[in-house]
Amino acid sequence: MRIRSLQVGFTLLLALTVSSLVLPARAQEGKLKVHAVPPQAYVFVDGQAMHEASRGAFKLSPGDHTIDIHNYGYKPANRKVTIVAGKTTSLDVTLDAIPGNVSGPWGCITIEGPPRAAVLLDGKTPDFFVGHIDEFNHNWWWKQELIVPPGKHELTILQADKEVWSGSVDVPANQRVVIDIPKGVRKTIPWPRGEQLKSLPRFKAGIASATVAVAMPTAQLSASNMQINCNGTTQLTWKTTDAPVVDISGLGKVDVSGDRTVQLCANTTYTLSASGPGGTAQSSLSIAVNTAIQATLSASPAEVHYRRVGDKVVDQPTSTVTWSTSNATVISVDPLGSVDPSGNRTLNLSPQQTTVGPVDETFTYVLKASNPSGASETRTATVHLTGSIEPSEEVKQLETRLALRSVFFPTAQPTTAHPDAGIVASQQQTLVVLAADFKKYLQYKPDAHLILNGHADPRGTSEYNKALSERRVGSTKQFLIDQGIPAANIETQGFGSQEELTADQVKDLVAQNPDLSAADREKILHNLTVIVLAQNRRVDVVLSTTGQQSVRQFPFNAADSLTLLSEKSLGAGKKPAPVAMPKKKTQ
Repeated sequence: MRIRSLQVGFTLLLALTVSSLVLPARAQEGKLKVHAVPPQAYVFVDGQAMHEASRGAFKLSPGDHTIDIHNYGYKPANRKVTIVAGKTTSLDVTLDAIPGNVSGPWGCITIEGPPRAAVLLDGKTPDFFVGHIDEFNHNWWWKQELIVPPGKHELTILQADKEVWSGSVDVPANQRVVIDIPKGVRKTIPWPRGEQLKSLPRFKAGIASATVAVAMPTAQLSASNMQINCNGTTQLTWKTTDAPVVDISGLGKVDVSGDRTVQLCANTTYTLSASGPGGTAQSSLSIAVNTAIQATLSASPAEVHYRRVGDKVVDQPTSTVTWSTSNATVISVDPLGSVDPSGNRTLNLSPQQTTVGPVDETFTYVLKASNPSGASETRTATVHLTGSIEPSEEVKQLETRLALRSVFFPTAQPTTAHPDAGIVASQQQTLVVLAADFKKYLQYKPDAHLILNGHADPRGTSEYNKALSERRVGSTKQFLIDQGIPAANIETQGFGSQEELTADQVKDLVAQNPDLSAADREKILHNLTVIVLAQNRRVDVVLSTTGQQSVRQFPFNAADSLTLLSEKSLGAGKKPAPVAMPKKKTQ
Protein backbone atom coordinates (compact mmCIF):
# COMPACT_ATOMS: atom_id res chain seq x y z
CA MET A 1 0.00 0.00 0.00
CA ARG A 2 2.88 2.38 0.89
CA ILE A 3 4.47 1.76 -2.51
CA ARG A 4 1.16 2.46 -4.24
CA SER A 5 0.80 5.70 -2.25
CA LEU A 6 4.25 6.75 -3.38
CA GLN A 7 3.35 5.98 -7.00
CA VAL A 8 0.15 8.02 -6.77
CA GLY A 9 2.03 10.92 -5.17
CA PHE A 10 4.68 10.89 -7.90
CA THR A 11 2.01 10.88 -10.62
CA LEU A 12 0.26 13.90 -9.07
CA LEU A 13 3.57 15.76 -8.81
CA LEU A 14 4.37 15.05 -12.46
CA ALA A 15 0.93 16.26 -13.56
CA LEU A 16 1.29 19.50 -11.57
CA THR A 17 4.73 20.09 -13.11
CA VAL A 18 3.48 19.55 -16.69
CA SER A 19 0.46 21.77 -16.11
CA SER A 20 2.70 24.50 -14.72
CA LEU A 21 4.72 24.35 -17.94
CA VAL A 22 1.74 24.25 -20.34
CA LEU A 23 -0.43 26.94 -18.81
CA PRO A 24 2.01 29.81 -19.40
CA ALA A 25 2.42 28.73 -23.04
CA ARG A 26 -1.34 28.77 -23.60
CA ALA A 27 -1.60 32.07 -21.85
CA GLN A 28 0.65 33.51 -24.58
CA GLU A 29 -1.76 32.65 -27.44
CA GLY A 30 -4.07 35.16 -29.10
CA LYS A 31 -7.36 34.71 -30.94
CA LEU A 32 -8.65 35.45 -34.43
CA LYS A 33 -12.30 36.19 -35.00
CA VAL A 34 -13.36 36.16 -38.66
CA HIS A 35 -16.67 37.61 -39.73
CA ALA A 36 -17.29 36.60 -43.33
CA VAL A 37 -20.00 37.00 -45.94
CA PRO A 38 -21.21 34.43 -46.74
CA PRO A 39 -20.93 32.96 -43.23
CA GLN A 40 -20.20 29.50 -44.66
CA ALA A 41 -16.80 30.76 -45.93
CA TYR A 42 -13.90 28.55 -44.83
CA VAL A 43 -10.73 29.84 -43.20
CA PHE A 44 -7.19 28.67 -43.97
CA VAL A 45 -4.35 29.90 -41.75
CA ASP A 46 -0.84 29.67 -43.18
CA GLY A 47 -2.10 27.05 -45.63
CA GLN A 48 -3.75 24.85 -42.94
CA ALA A 49 -7.48 24.11 -43.07
CA MET A 50 -9.24 25.46 -39.92
CA HIS A 51 -13.06 25.65 -40.11
CA GLU A 52 -15.84 27.86 -41.44
CA ALA A 53 -15.88 31.46 -40.24
CA SER A 54 -19.28 31.08 -38.54
CA ARG A 55 -17.82 28.58 -36.03
CA GLY A 56 -16.30 31.44 -33.99
CA ALA A 57 -12.81 32.50 -32.99
CA PHE A 58 -9.81 30.19 -32.94
CA LYS A 59 -6.49 30.40 -31.15
CA LEU A 60 -3.25 31.33 -32.90
CA SER A 61 0.32 31.88 -31.81
CA PRO A 62 1.45 35.49 -31.63
CA GLY A 63 3.00 36.97 -34.78
CA ASP A 64 2.18 37.39 -38.46
CA HIS A 65 -0.13 34.97 -40.25
CA THR A 66 -1.55 34.58 -43.75
CA ILE A 67 -5.31 34.15 -43.84
CA ASP A 68 -7.09 32.72 -46.89
CA ILE A 69 -10.89 32.78 -46.95
CA HIS A 70 -12.64 30.61 -49.53
CA ASN A 71 -16.18 29.78 -50.49
CA TYR A 72 -16.85 28.09 -53.81
CA GLY A 73 -18.74 30.40 -56.17
CA TYR A 74 -16.97 33.45 -54.72
CA LYS A 75 -13.65 35.12 -55.38
CA PRO A 76 -11.26 34.19 -52.54
CA ALA A 77 -9.74 36.77 -50.19
CA ASN A 78 -6.20 36.89 -48.80
CA ARG A 79 -5.25 38.88 -45.74
CA LYS A 80 -2.22 39.39 -43.50
CA VAL A 81 -2.89 39.65 -39.74
CA THR A 82 -0.73 40.09 -36.67
CA ILE A 83 -1.84 38.17 -33.59
CA VAL A 84 -1.09 39.71 -30.19
CA ALA A 85 -0.79 37.41 -27.15
CA GLY A 86 -3.85 37.44 -24.95
CA LYS A 87 -5.89 39.54 -27.41
CA THR A 88 -8.55 38.84 -30.02
CA THR A 89 -8.00 40.15 -33.53
CA SER A 90 -11.11 40.65 -35.64
CA LEU A 91 -11.24 40.35 -39.41
CA ASP A 92 -14.24 41.35 -41.53
CA VAL A 93 -14.34 39.98 -45.07
CA THR A 94 -17.03 40.13 -47.73
CA LEU A 95 -16.42 37.83 -50.69
CA ASP A 96 -17.55 38.79 -54.20
CA ALA A 97 -19.87 36.29 -55.85
CA ILE A 98 -18.95 34.96 -59.30
CA PRO A 99 -21.89 35.85 -61.55
CA GLY A 100 -23.77 33.37 -63.70
CA ASN A 101 -25.05 29.84 -63.33
CA VAL A 102 -23.50 26.49 -64.18
CA SER A 103 -24.96 24.06 -66.71
CA GLY A 104 -24.76 20.24 -66.76
CA PRO A 105 -24.35 17.41 -67.40
CA TRP A 106 -23.54 16.47 -63.81
CA GLY A 107 -22.84 13.77 -61.33
CA CYS A 108 -23.06 13.96 -57.53
CA ILE A 109 -20.71 13.20 -54.64
CA THR A 110 -21.81 12.51 -51.07
CA ILE A 111 -19.08 12.46 -48.41
CA GLU A 112 -19.36 10.86 -44.97
CA GLY A 113 -16.63 11.83 -42.52
CA PRO A 114 -15.36 14.58 -40.17
CA PRO A 115 -17.95 17.37 -40.63
CA ARG A 116 -15.50 20.27 -40.34
CA ALA A 117 -12.89 18.79 -42.70
CA ALA A 118 -12.22 20.78 -45.91
CA VAL A 119 -12.94 19.22 -49.29
CA LEU A 120 -10.55 19.97 -52.17
CA LEU A 121 -11.31 18.86 -55.70
CA ASP A 122 -8.65 18.31 -58.41
CA GLY A 123 -5.94 20.17 -56.50
CA LYS A 124 -4.05 20.34 -53.21
CA THR A 125 -4.10 24.06 -52.43
CA PRO A 126 -6.87 26.24 -50.95
CA ASP A 127 -7.69 27.49 -54.47
CA PHE A 128 -9.31 24.08 -55.09
CA PHE A 129 -11.58 24.25 -52.01
CA VAL A 130 -15.24 23.42 -52.75
CA GLY A 131 -16.70 23.15 -49.21
CA HIS A 132 -16.56 21.10 -46.02
CA ILE A 133 -17.98 17.65 -45.37
CA ASP A 134 -20.95 18.96 -43.38
CA GLU A 135 -22.19 20.53 -46.63
CA PHE A 136 -22.08 17.24 -48.58
CA ASN A 137 -22.95 14.47 -46.11
CA HIS A 138 -26.57 13.53 -46.78
CA ASN A 139 -29.15 13.33 -49.55
CA TRP A 140 -32.40 13.62 -47.66
CA TRP A 141 -35.23 16.04 -48.17
CA TRP A 142 -32.80 18.86 -47.41
CA LYS A 143 -30.15 18.33 -50.00
CA GLN A 144 -26.47 18.62 -49.15
CA GLU A 145 -24.77 17.91 -52.46
CA LEU A 146 -21.45 18.32 -54.24
CA ILE A 147 -22.43 18.45 -57.90
CA VAL A 148 -19.53 17.98 -60.35
CA PRO A 149 -18.94 17.50 -64.08
CA PRO A 150 -18.93 13.78 -65.01
CA GLY A 151 -15.52 12.15 -65.15
CA LYS A 152 -12.59 11.26 -62.94
CA HIS A 153 -11.74 13.68 -60.13
CA GLU A 154 -9.01 13.80 -57.50
CA LEU A 155 -10.54 14.30 -54.04
CA THR A 156 -8.54 15.53 -51.02
CA ILE A 157 -9.88 15.84 -47.44
CA LEU A 158 -7.94 18.17 -45.10
CA GLN A 159 -8.33 18.69 -41.37
CA ALA A 160 -5.93 21.23 -39.83
CA ASP A 161 -2.49 20.32 -41.12
CA LYS A 162 -3.36 16.71 -41.92
CA GLU A 163 -4.52 15.08 -45.12
CA VAL A 164 -7.30 12.83 -43.86
CA TRP A 165 -7.93 11.12 -47.15
CA SER A 166 -7.23 11.48 -50.88
CA GLY A 167 -7.98 9.43 -53.94
CA SER A 168 -9.51 9.26 -57.41
CA VAL A 169 -13.26 9.30 -57.75
CA ASP A 170 -14.95 8.35 -61.02
CA VAL A 171 -18.31 10.12 -61.20
CA PRO A 172 -20.63 8.99 -64.02
CA ALA A 173 -23.28 11.33 -65.38
CA ASN A 174 -26.53 11.25 -63.38
CA GLN A 175 -24.97 8.97 -60.79
CA ARG A 176 -24.25 9.67 -57.12
CA VAL A 177 -21.02 8.43 -55.61
CA VAL A 178 -20.96 7.93 -51.83
CA ILE A 179 -17.54 8.17 -50.18
CA ASP A 180 -16.89 6.93 -46.65
CA ILE A 181 -13.86 8.57 -45.04
CA PRO A 182 -11.42 6.88 -44.64
CA LYS A 183 -12.71 3.78 -46.51
CA GLY A 184 -13.15 5.53 -49.86
CA VAL A 185 -15.94 4.91 -52.38
CA ARG A 186 -18.74 2.98 -50.72
CA LYS A 187 -21.22 2.86 -53.57
CA THR A 188 -22.37 4.44 -56.82
CA ILE A 189 -26.13 4.71 -57.27
CA PRO A 190 -28.50 6.34 -59.77
CA TRP A 191 -29.12 10.04 -59.33
CA PRO A 192 -32.25 10.81 -61.37
CA ARG A 193 -32.30 14.37 -60.09
CA GLY A 194 -29.30 15.12 -62.26
CA GLU A 195 -31.35 14.63 -65.42
CA GLN A 196 -33.87 17.23 -64.24
CA LEU A 197 -31.35 19.94 -63.41
CA LYS A 198 -30.74 22.47 -66.16
CA SER A 199 -28.88 25.37 -64.60
CA LEU A 200 -27.65 25.98 -61.05
CA PRO A 201 -25.87 28.71 -59.11
CA ARG A 202 -22.35 27.76 -58.03
CA PHE A 203 -23.28 27.99 -54.35
CA LYS A 204 -26.60 27.87 -52.53
CA ALA A 205 -27.12 27.31 -48.78
CA GLY A 206 -30.23 27.12 -46.62
CA ILE A 207 -31.35 25.60 -43.35
CA ALA A 208 -29.69 22.19 -43.14
CA SER A 209 -29.10 22.29 -46.91
CA ALA A 210 -26.26 23.25 -49.24
CA THR A 211 -25.64 22.78 -52.95
CA VAL A 212 -22.28 23.37 -54.60
CA ALA A 213 -22.36 23.11 -58.40
CA VAL A 214 -18.78 22.92 -59.67
CA ALA A 215 -18.17 24.40 -63.10
CA MET A 216 -15.88 22.87 -65.68
CA PRO A 217 -13.09 25.40 -66.47
CA THR A 218 -12.98 26.99 -69.89
CA ALA A 219 -9.88 28.09 -71.80
CA GLN A 220 -9.57 30.16 -74.94
CA LEU A 221 -6.23 31.08 -76.55
CA SER A 222 -5.73 33.18 -79.71
CA ALA A 223 -2.91 35.02 -81.51
CA SER A 224 -2.88 38.26 -83.48
CA ASN A 225 -0.73 36.63 -86.21
CA MET A 226 -0.53 32.92 -86.84
CA GLN A 227 2.28 33.32 -89.39
CA ILE A 228 5.30 35.57 -88.77
CA ASN A 229 8.85 36.01 -90.05
CA CYS A 230 11.88 34.95 -88.03
CA ASN A 231 12.36 37.15 -84.97
CA GLY A 232 8.91 38.59 -85.58
CA THR A 233 6.28 39.13 -82.90
CA THR A 234 2.70 38.10 -82.30
CA GLN A 235 0.38 38.85 -79.42
CA LEU A 236 -1.13 35.95 -77.49
CA THR A 237 -4.48 36.64 -75.84
CA TRP A 238 -6.19 34.25 -73.44
CA LYS A 239 -9.29 34.02 -71.33
CA THR A 240 -10.33 31.40 -68.77
CA THR A 241 -13.19 30.80 -66.36
CA ASP A 242 -13.46 28.82 -63.14
CA ALA A 243 -9.73 28.13 -63.10
CA PRO A 244 -7.59 29.46 -60.24
CA VAL A 245 -4.42 27.98 -61.76
CA VAL A 246 -3.57 28.95 -65.34
CA ASP A 247 -0.38 28.37 -67.29
CA ILE A 248 0.80 28.53 -70.87
CA SER A 249 3.48 26.14 -72.07
CA GLY A 250 6.73 27.99 -72.48
CA LEU A 251 5.50 31.00 -70.50
CA GLY A 252 4.70 29.43 -67.15
CA LYS A 253 1.94 30.58 -64.80
CA VAL A 254 -0.15 33.49 -66.02
CA ASP A 255 -3.18 35.45 -64.90
CA VAL A 256 -6.62 33.97 -65.50
CA SER A 257 -6.86 36.27 -68.54
CA GLY A 258 -4.46 38.59 -70.31
CA ASP A 259 -2.16 39.01 -73.25
CA ARG A 260 1.56 38.63 -73.95
CA THR A 261 3.72 39.65 -76.93
CA VAL A 262 6.15 36.91 -77.93
CA GLN A 263 9.11 37.03 -80.33
CA LEU A 264 9.81 33.79 -82.17
CA CYS A 265 12.52 32.27 -84.34
CA ALA A 266 11.00 28.81 -84.88
CA ASN A 267 7.60 27.18 -85.23
CA THR A 268 6.08 27.15 -81.76
CA THR A 269 2.99 25.55 -80.24
CA TYR A 270 1.41 27.11 -77.15
CA THR A 271 -1.02 25.25 -74.90
CA LEU A 272 -3.16 27.11 -72.41
CA SER A 273 -4.09 24.93 -69.42
CA ALA A 274 -6.81 26.15 -67.04
CA SER A 275 -7.14 24.02 -63.87
CA GLY A 276 -9.87 24.31 -61.27
CA PRO A 277 -12.09 22.19 -59.02
CA GLY A 278 -14.03 21.08 -62.11
CA GLY A 279 -10.96 19.68 -63.91
CA THR A 280 -8.64 21.06 -66.55
CA ALA A 281 -9.47 22.73 -69.87
CA GLN A 282 -6.92 23.31 -72.60
CA SER A 283 -6.61 25.40 -75.73
CA SER A 284 -3.70 25.12 -78.18
CA LEU A 285 -2.45 26.99 -81.21
CA SER A 286 0.63 26.86 -83.40
CA ILE A 287 2.55 29.86 -84.71
CA ALA A 288 4.27 29.22 -88.04
CA VAL A 289 7.60 31.02 -88.41
CA ASN A 290 8.99 31.72 -91.86
CA THR A 291 12.77 31.20 -91.62
CA ALA A 292 13.66 31.69 -95.30
CA ILE A 293 15.81 34.69 -96.22
CA GLN A 294 15.39 36.60 -99.46
CA ALA A 295 18.49 38.44 -100.65
CA THR A 296 19.75 40.25 -103.77
CA LEU A 297 23.06 41.97 -104.58
CA SER A 298 24.11 43.80 -107.75
CA ALA A 299 26.79 46.19 -108.95
CA SER A 300 26.23 48.79 -111.68
CA PRO A 301 28.07 49.36 -113.88
CA ALA A 302 29.83 46.02 -113.79
CA GLU A 303 32.60 47.18 -116.18
CA VAL A 304 34.55 50.40 -115.46
CA HIS A 305 37.71 52.10 -116.82
CA TYR A 306 40.57 53.65 -114.86
CA ARG A 307 43.48 55.81 -116.03
CA ARG A 308 46.26 57.48 -114.07
CA VAL A 309 49.15 59.50 -115.45
CA GLY A 310 51.87 59.99 -112.89
CA ASP A 311 50.13 61.04 -109.67
CA LYS A 312 47.08 62.42 -111.46
CA VAL A 313 44.00 60.23 -111.87
CA VAL A 314 42.51 61.09 -115.24
CA ASP A 315 39.60 58.63 -115.15
CA GLN A 316 38.19 57.80 -111.68
CA PRO A 317 35.41 55.25 -112.18
CA THR A 318 32.52 54.64 -109.78
CA SER A 319 30.15 51.72 -109.35
CA THR A 320 27.09 51.43 -107.14
CA VAL A 321 26.57 48.28 -105.08
CA THR A 322 22.87 47.72 -104.27
CA TRP A 323 21.47 45.08 -101.93
CA SER A 324 18.13 44.01 -100.48
CA THR A 325 17.23 41.44 -97.82
CA SER A 326 14.17 40.34 -95.92
CA ASN A 327 13.75 38.14 -92.85
CA ALA A 328 17.40 38.60 -91.86
CA THR A 329 18.81 40.17 -88.71
CA VAL A 330 22.57 40.09 -89.33
CA ILE A 331 23.60 41.53 -92.70
CA SER A 332 27.02 42.41 -94.04
CA VAL A 333 28.58 43.17 -97.40
CA ASP A 334 32.24 42.25 -97.64
CA PRO A 335 34.37 44.40 -97.70
CA LEU A 336 31.94 47.15 -96.67
CA GLY A 337 31.08 45.62 -93.26
CA SER A 338 27.71 45.58 -91.51
CA VAL A 339 24.87 47.18 -93.46
CA ASP A 340 21.15 47.88 -93.18
CA PRO A 341 18.68 45.27 -94.51
CA SER A 342 18.45 47.21 -97.76
CA GLY A 343 20.52 49.99 -99.28
CA ASN A 344 23.24 50.97 -101.73
CA ARG A 345 26.78 52.32 -101.69
CA THR A 346 28.57 54.26 -104.47
CA LEU A 347 32.29 53.46 -104.53
CA ASN A 348 35.28 55.18 -106.13
CA LEU A 349 37.29 52.32 -107.59
CA SER A 350 41.08 52.39 -107.77
CA PRO A 351 43.33 49.44 -108.60
CA GLN A 352 45.43 47.73 -105.99
CA GLN A 353 48.23 47.82 -108.54
CA THR A 354 50.59 50.78 -108.08
CA THR A 355 53.18 50.13 -110.78
CA VAL A 356 53.09 51.47 -114.33
CA GLY A 357 51.33 49.24 -116.79
CA PRO A 358 47.95 47.98 -117.91
CA VAL A 359 45.26 47.49 -115.23
CA ASP A 360 43.00 44.47 -115.15
CA GLU A 361 41.42 43.75 -111.74
CA THR A 362 38.13 42.37 -110.46
CA PHE A 363 36.46 43.65 -107.29
CA THR A 364 34.24 41.11 -105.55
CA TYR A 365 31.43 41.98 -103.12
CA VAL A 366 29.79 39.31 -100.98
CA LEU A 367 26.47 39.77 -99.21
CA LYS A 368 25.97 37.56 -96.14
CA ALA A 369 22.59 37.48 -94.38
CA SER A 370 21.49 35.31 -91.45
CA ASN A 371 18.80 35.14 -88.77
CA PRO A 372 18.39 33.51 -85.34
CA SER A 373 16.54 30.58 -86.92
CA GLY A 374 19.82 29.39 -88.38
CA ALA A 375 19.00 30.34 -91.96
CA SER A 376 21.63 32.08 -94.08
CA GLU A 377 22.03 33.36 -97.61
CA THR A 378 25.06 34.53 -99.62
CA ARG A 379 25.07 36.63 -102.79
CA THR A 380 28.04 37.79 -104.90
CA ALA A 381 28.54 40.67 -107.32
CA THR A 382 31.69 41.73 -109.20
CA VAL A 383 33.03 44.86 -110.88
CA HIS A 384 35.66 44.48 -113.61
CA LEU A 385 38.21 47.33 -113.62
CA THR A 386 40.40 47.87 -116.69
CA GLY A 387 42.66 50.73 -117.70
CA SER A 388 46.24 51.84 -117.27
CA ILE A 389 48.76 53.49 -114.98
CA GLU A 390 51.12 55.67 -117.01
CA PRO A 391 54.26 57.48 -115.96
CA SER A 392 54.29 61.28 -115.79
CA GLU A 393 55.81 63.30 -118.65
CA GLU A 394 58.98 63.92 -116.69
CA VAL A 395 59.27 60.24 -115.88
CA LYS A 396 58.63 59.39 -119.52
CA GLN A 397 61.45 61.70 -120.55
CA LEU A 398 63.78 60.14 -118.02
CA GLU A 399 62.86 56.66 -119.22
CA THR A 400 63.56 57.76 -122.81
CA ARG A 401 66.99 59.06 -121.85
CA LEU A 402 67.69 55.98 -119.82
CA ALA A 403 67.26 53.88 -122.95
CA LEU A 404 70.87 54.76 -124.00
CA ARG A 405 73.54 52.98 -125.95
CA SER A 406 75.03 49.78 -124.69
CA VAL A 407 78.55 49.96 -123.24
CA PHE A 408 81.31 48.43 -125.41
CA PHE A 409 84.66 47.00 -124.30
CA PRO A 410 88.08 46.43 -125.92
CA THR A 411 89.14 42.89 -126.65
CA ALA A 412 89.72 40.75 -123.51
CA GLN A 413 88.96 43.67 -121.18
CA PRO A 414 88.77 43.84 -118.25
CA THR A 415 91.35 41.28 -117.16
CA THR A 416 91.44 39.11 -114.11
CA ALA A 417 94.29 41.19 -112.71
CA HIS A 418 92.42 44.45 -113.28
CA PRO A 419 88.66 43.62 -113.05
CA ASP A 420 87.69 47.32 -112.65
CA ALA A 421 89.42 48.44 -115.86
CA GLY A 422 88.38 48.16 -119.51
CA ILE A 423 85.87 51.04 -119.79
CA VAL A 424 87.25 53.52 -122.33
CA ALA A 425 86.62 57.27 -122.13
CA SER A 426 83.65 57.42 -124.49
CA GLN A 427 81.90 54.60 -122.62
CA GLN A 428 82.62 56.19 -119.27
CA GLN A 429 80.86 59.31 -120.51
CA THR A 430 77.86 57.20 -121.52
CA LEU A 431 77.71 55.74 -118.00
CA VAL A 432 78.11 59.17 -116.36
CA VAL A 433 75.02 60.46 -118.20
CA LEU A 434 73.15 57.22 -117.44
CA ALA A 435 73.95 57.49 -113.72
CA ALA A 436 72.81 61.12 -113.53
CA ASP A 437 69.43 60.34 -115.14
CA PHE A 438 68.89 57.16 -113.13
CA LYS A 439 69.44 58.95 -109.81
CA LYS A 440 66.69 61.39 -110.80
CA TYR A 441 64.51 58.48 -111.85
CA LEU A 442 64.89 56.82 -108.46
CA GLN A 443 63.20 59.84 -106.88
CA TYR A 444 60.02 58.80 -108.72
CA LYS A 445 60.59 55.07 -108.85
CA PRO A 446 62.66 54.08 -105.79
CA ASP A 447 62.20 50.37 -106.56
CA ALA A 448 63.61 50.65 -110.10
CA HIS A 449 66.67 48.57 -111.08
CA LEU A 450 69.29 48.73 -113.80
CA ILE A 451 69.86 45.25 -115.15
CA LEU A 452 73.34 44.82 -116.68
CA ASN A 453 73.74 41.93 -119.16
CA GLY A 454 77.34 41.19 -120.14
CA HIS A 455 78.47 39.63 -123.48
CA ALA A 456 81.72 38.48 -125.14
CA ASP A 457 82.75 37.73 -128.73
CA PRO A 458 83.00 34.03 -129.64
CA ARG A 459 86.78 33.80 -129.40
CA GLY A 460 87.88 31.83 -126.38
CA THR A 461 86.33 28.95 -124.46
CA SER A 462 82.84 29.09 -122.95
CA GLU A 463 84.32 29.26 -119.46
CA TYR A 464 86.65 32.11 -120.39
CA ASN A 465 83.94 34.08 -122.13
CA LYS A 466 81.50 33.55 -119.23
CA ALA A 467 84.05 34.91 -116.73
CA LEU A 468 84.95 37.78 -119.06
CA SER A 469 81.31 38.86 -119.43
CA GLU A 470 80.88 38.74 -115.63
CA ARG A 471 83.96 40.98 -115.21
CA ARG A 472 82.47 43.42 -117.71
CA VAL A 473 79.16 43.75 -115.82
CA GLY A 474 81.10 43.91 -112.55
CA SER A 475 83.27 46.75 -113.82
CA THR A 476 80.20 48.59 -115.16
CA LYS A 477 78.35 48.14 -111.87
CA GLN A 478 81.26 49.50 -109.84
CA PHE A 479 81.54 52.53 -112.11
CA LEU A 480 77.82 53.29 -111.60
CA ILE A 481 78.19 52.84 -107.83
CA ASP A 482 81.06 55.32 -107.90
CA GLN A 483 78.66 57.73 -109.57
CA GLY A 484 76.24 57.47 -106.62
CA ILE A 485 73.81 54.70 -107.64
CA PRO A 486 72.96 52.31 -104.74
CA ALA A 487 74.32 48.81 -105.29
CA ALA A 488 70.87 47.42 -104.31
CA ASN A 489 69.41 49.02 -107.45
CA ILE A 490 71.78 47.24 -109.85
CA GLU A 491 71.48 43.64 -111.06
CA THR A 492 74.13 41.85 -113.17
CA GLN A 493 74.36 38.75 -115.30
CA GLY A 494 77.10 37.46 -117.58
CA PHE A 495 76.04 35.55 -120.70
CA GLY A 496 79.51 34.90 -122.18
CA SER A 497 79.30 34.25 -125.89
CA GLN A 498 75.64 33.22 -125.69
CA GLU A 499 72.97 35.33 -127.33
CA GLU A 500 75.50 36.76 -129.83
CA LEU A 501 74.46 39.21 -132.50
CA THR A 502 74.61 37.70 -135.99
CA ALA A 503 76.17 39.34 -139.03
CA ASP A 504 72.72 40.21 -140.37
CA GLN A 505 71.75 41.82 -137.08
CA VAL A 506 74.98 43.85 -137.10
CA LYS A 507 74.29 44.97 -140.70
CA ASP A 508 70.86 46.21 -139.58
CA LEU A 509 72.39 48.08 -136.64
CA VAL A 510 74.93 49.77 -138.94
CA ALA A 511 72.20 50.70 -141.38
CA GLN A 512 70.10 52.26 -138.56
CA ASN A 513 73.00 54.22 -136.99
CA PRO A 514 72.09 57.92 -137.46
CA ASP A 515 75.68 59.05 -136.83
CA LEU A 516 76.96 57.37 -140.05
CA SER A 517 76.91 58.57 -143.60
CA ALA A 518 76.33 56.27 -146.52
CA ALA A 519 80.07 56.28 -147.21
CA ASP A 520 80.81 55.44 -143.59
CA ARG A 521 78.43 52.49 -143.70
CA GLU A 522 80.00 51.17 -146.90
CA LYS A 523 83.51 51.43 -145.47
CA ILE A 524 82.47 49.73 -142.21
CA LEU A 525 80.77 46.82 -143.92
CA HIS A 526 83.97 46.04 -145.86
CA ASN A 527 85.34 44.84 -142.52
CA LEU A 528 82.15 43.17 -141.23
CA THR A 529 83.94 40.36 -139.38
CA VAL A 530 85.77 42.80 -137.13
CA ILE A 531 82.58 44.82 -136.61
CA VAL A 532 80.59 41.72 -135.56
CA LEU A 533 83.23 40.85 -132.97
CA ALA A 534 83.23 44.42 -131.61
CA GLN A 535 79.40 44.54 -131.42
CA ASN A 536 79.44 41.45 -129.16
CA ARG A 537 81.96 42.87 -126.66
CA ARG A 538 79.37 44.85 -124.74
CA VAL A 539 77.12 45.33 -121.69
CA ASP A 540 73.42 45.92 -122.38
CA VAL A 541 71.39 48.00 -119.93
CA VAL A 542 67.73 47.11 -119.16
CA LEU A 543 65.36 49.32 -117.11
CA SER A 544 63.33 47.08 -114.76
CA THR A 545 60.20 49.25 -114.60
CA THR A 546 59.59 49.37 -118.36
CA GLY A 547 61.66 46.49 -119.71
CA GLN A 548 63.33 48.91 -122.15
CA GLN A 549 66.77 47.78 -123.37
CA SER A 550 69.64 50.07 -124.36
CA VAL A 551 70.28 50.70 -128.09
CA ARG A 552 73.22 48.56 -129.29
CA GLN A 553 74.75 51.41 -131.28
CA PHE A 554 78.52 51.08 -131.66
CA PRO A 555 80.39 54.40 -131.14
CA PHE A 556 82.12 54.52 -134.54
CA ASN A 557 82.71 58.28 -134.29
CA ALA A 558 84.21 58.20 -130.79
CA ALA A 559 87.87 59.16 -130.41
CA ASP A 560 88.62 55.75 -128.89
CA SER A 561 86.60 53.70 -131.40
CA LEU A 562 89.74 52.07 -132.84
CA THR A 563 90.62 50.80 -129.36
CA LEU A 564 87.19 49.20 -129.16
CA LEU A 565 87.48 47.77 -132.69
CA SER A 566 90.95 46.28 -132.20
CA GLU A 567 91.07 42.50 -132.14
CA LYS A 568 94.09 42.65 -129.85
CA SER A 569 94.14 43.25 -126.13
CA LEU A 570 95.36 46.58 -124.68
CA GLY A 571 97.88 44.64 -122.59
CA ALA A 572 98.11 43.89 -118.90
CA GLY A 573 97.61 46.86 -116.64
CA LYS A 574 97.11 49.38 -119.47
CA LYS A 575 94.16 51.72 -118.87
CA PRO A 576 92.22 53.84 -121.34
CA ALA A 577 92.41 57.62 -121.44
CA PRO A 578 90.42 59.75 -118.93
CA VAL A 579 86.87 60.74 -119.61
CA ALA A 580 86.43 63.69 -121.98
CA MET A 581 83.16 65.16 -123.22
CA PRO A 582 82.81 64.25 -126.93
CA LYS A 583 82.71 67.02 -129.49
CA LYS A 584 79.61 67.50 -131.50
CA LYS A 585 80.06 66.02 -134.95
CA THR A 586 79.34 68.20 -137.97
CA GLN A 587 77.94 66.42 -140.95
